[in-house]
Amino acid sequence: MSTHALEQFQEQVSQLLLRHRSVLDIMSKLDQTSASINRTVTKSITDCGCIELHASKQPFHEVDSLDVAQQRITNHVTGELCEHCKELVQQAIGSNLFYLTALCTQLDIKLPEVLEQEAQKCNTLGLFNLT
Repeated sequence: MSTHALEQFQEQVSQLLLRHRSVLDIMSKLDQTSASINRTVTKSITDCGCIELHASKQPFHEVDSLDVAQQRITNHVTGELCEHCKELVQQAIGSNLFYLTALCTQLDIKLPEVLEQEAQKCNTLGLFNLT
């Protein structure tokens, strides 16, 4: 997404934010939408079953090269989101992004600048930024 598109989205969010303009309201809505993402992904596993979760300890060894480590480590998910679940997860992420953008707006933080700073940090730190 271009910087211009992010700026337009932030302006659109600012114009649409009426009932929850308080920073406290925005923060609580941000938490609520984050929980909704978790719940929607969980229901994709437990209700629909389009994806499965097989979690275990990650097989990471400090002597491995980065390439070997990336091949060994998994996201623990098997299968793919069905169209219905994918749509629900995308909607939940969209709502979360809306309130995250609203928080940026209310605190006079430009979303493109946040993304640019994070990208710069990733570029600067490279492998030292691994989480």
